[in-house]
Formats: sequence, structure tokens, C-alpha cells
Amino acid sequence: MSIKVVKRASIAALFVTVLTAAFLALQAGSGLAPKGVVSPRGPAAQFEWKEILAAFSHPLAVFILQLVIIIAVSQLFAYLFRKMGQPAVIGEMLAGIALGPSLMGAIAPGFSAFIFPAASLGNLQMLAQVGLILFMFLVGMELDMNLVKKKAATAVLISNAGIIVPYGLGIGLAYFMYKDYAPANVPFYAFALFIGIAMSITAFPVLARIIRERGIGSTKLGVIAMTSAAANDVAGWFLLALVIAIAKAGSLGTSLYTLIAAACYALVMFFIVRPLLKKLSQQKTEDRLLKRSTIALVFVVLLLSSYCSEVIGIHALFGAFIAGVCMPAEWSFRKLIIDKIEDVALVMLLPLFFVFTGLRTQIGLLNDPSLWGMCAVIILVAIAGKFGGSAIVARISGESTHTSLSIGALMNTRGLMELVILNIGYDLGILTLQVFTMMVLMALVTTFMTSPIMSLLDRVYKRKPE
Repeated sequence: MSIKVVKRASIAALFVTVLTAAFLALQAGSGLAPKGVVSPRGPAAQFEWKEILAAFSHPLAVFILQLVIIIAVSQLFAYLFRKMGQPAVIGEMLAGIALGPSLMGAIAPGFSAFIFPAASLGNLQMLAQVGLILFMFLVGMELDMNLVKKKAATAVLISNAGIIVPYGLGIGLAYFMYKDYAPANVPFYAFALFIGIAMSITAFPVLARIIRERGIGSTKLGVIAMTSAAANDVAGWFLLALVIAIAKAGSLGTSLYTLIAAACYALVMFFIVRPLLKKLSQQKTEDRLLKRSTIALVFVVLLLSSYCSEVIGIHALFGAFIAGVCMPAEWSFRKLIIDKIEDVALVMLLPLFFVFTGLRTQIGLLNDPSLWGMCAVIILVAIAGKFGGSAIVARISGESTHTSLSIGALMNTRGLMELVILNIGYDLGILTLQVFTMMVLMALVTTFMTSPIMSLLDRVYKRKPE
């Protein structure tokens, strides 16, 4: 008998001896009870189905199952909508609606409550915010600041038009809605100012994804739209802080603090942090991989920037965007960072944000023709203010008819940033659930129509590569 066979037999005998001893110990101790507890009657090893089933409702198990379902359904909807000529982001938005109470909750309420219990939504929301922060960081890194500087004046005019015109129309619409649709004990000025801000928001992340998927991010049109939307939303968040301060019947000190703090934060990021980060691009890389310490520093800058903007009151998303803009301008350096986080952010984390918002939307609340009629009026006013105002100012600024109409269509994209604003309004008691649902539908319709209008304009004007 060879030495190898003897060694293997010895090891096997050792394993058998240990396992046998363990089994005997478990059998001998099965009748023992903890101190102070009476030993139960009957078989000690009684099979408990409740304990087995409880494992399926464990928070971690539920969370993992949520991730699987969200990723699978989001990818399926994204694939279907790409086949229809729509950007994948539209499919992901509607996937959230399908997984929420509007569809799955109505068809299979028990299954919906098991997959998305109320206690689990807090964790889902936090992870969704992380995904959105990473995406905005990527958007900032891919923005060409040289083109932004060339089109800054046009972008400021368009962004102002994209706020002032829909804001004014929103206040006028609120005058006719207030009597029948405003909550009790909410003053008109609070309701009107909030409807105005809801009409004025452009969904910067969704617009960025549409531009990204159409491949126009580095064109003049893409840069003007991105810059206008960024300026629009920054101003929109400032106005939101002002509206919240007024709605709470407090002083305007909070909004003034937000304005001053945001200005100081931007100066620090662009004139102190950005020059320091330029040294990162001078480090040598091996096999196109950055050192872990460099990656760690990049994430620290990203998270601290998001933290500062969140604390200031202009939302963590803009801190992530500004951190991306402040990264070293060398494209080789930026591409290394992008490649490391792009797939995780876009495939797994970002769809969580769309689905989480869909879980809070209840289309079934619109159960009367008059409600659908008011919803249609809201949609028409929103399109007239955002699309019309942005396109007209872009044309007056010297842009071509094609570019102006395309900018209007892109600025009319509201997406889920609109839902963030609406949730704030609902939490403050300014919006009823019915008005909340109408505004959600308005956000979906205006976002859904962006891609068809862009394709139509490209065919009509036969867009040439820039």
C-alpha cells in the first residue's frame, strides 16, 4: 500500500472520529434545557415550519430579493423601450410604476407587500440615493468644461427662461386649482409658490441619461442643454429653500444662508480642491490601474462634496456633480475612474431610485373624469412653460430652429427629480395625494415625449454630425 493511500485513510478516519463524537455529544445534550427553563416534552428535535418560513422574511433576505427583482424588471423594461426607440431610462421609470401599488400592488397585493414591506423602504431609499450620487459624479466627469465656458451666456438665459416662464404659469394655474384641490389650512401663497417650483424643475439626471444614450454629450446641443439644466436645477433648489421657508411661516434666513453657503462651497471646490486634484493626474499608473489610495481619495472628495451640498440645502446630487467636474481634466485619468464605477452605478444602483419612487405613486387615486381633466391641464401648462419658454429664448439667443426646439424638448424633461420635489411638498402638507399623483403623471408624460420629439426634429431638419 502506497504512502499516499495510508495518509488519505488516516485523514478520513480522523474526520469520521470527530464527526461521530460531535453527533454523540449533540444526542447526549438534546435533552438538556437552559438554566431556569423547563425541558419541553416530546421530541427535542421537533421540526418547526415557522422558523423555516421566518428566514424568508429576514431583512437581509428581503433586501437581496428586492435587488434581484428590481434589476431584472428594470433591464427587461429598458430592453423593451429601447426596441421601441425610447431611451432605457424611460423603461426604468415605468418599471418602478409597474412594481409599485399602481400595477403589482393592485394585481397581487399580498405578493407586493411581501416583496416591498414598508419597513424595508428606508434601506432601499438610502442605497438608491448612493446610486444616484455615483451617476451624477460620472456625469460631471464627462462634461466638457471648455464647451460649457463657450456657451455659458446662452445657458444662463435658457435656464432663467426655463424657470421664470413655467413658474409664472404655475402660479396662474394654482389660482384655478386652489379652491378644489388644495389641502385644508394651506394658504394660497404656499400652494401657488410650490406649484410654480414643481413646474420649473428639469430632471438633470434623466436629461443627462437621455443625452448620454443619444450620443450627443459632446455636441453643442448636448452641452447647452446639460449646462442649462444644471443651472436651472441649482436655481430651482434655491427657490425651493425659499418656498419652504415661506411655507413654514418662518424667516427668509434659511434661504439666504443656503445662497451664501452654496457660493462659498463652490468657490472652495473650484479654486482650492480642483487645483489640488490636478496632482492626481500626474501620478503614473501601471496596467491602467490607479493606486488604491488614489481611488480612496477620489471617493472621499465625492462623498464630502455630496455631504456639504446636502447640509447646505442644495441636495447631495449637485455636490456629486461638482466633484465630478472638479476631477483632473485629463481624459485618460477620468476614464479610469469612470470604468471602475460605471457598471455598478448604472446597472444595479440607479434603477433602485426609479423603482423606489414608483413604489410611492398611486395612479388609482384618479378615479373621476374631472381629475383626469385637471391632470391634462397640468400637463399642457407644463409643456407650454418649459418647452415653449426654453425654445423661444434659445432662438432669440441666436441658436438655430433645430437646436432651439431640441433644447426646449430636453429642458421639458422632468423625470424623478420632479418626484423629489413633489414628495417634499406632500410631506409638508402642501399637496394632496391627488395633486401629487397628477404631477407625477405630468413628469412621466413630459419625460416620455422627449425622445420622440428629438427623433422627429432630427428627421425634419436632417441633423448633421457636429
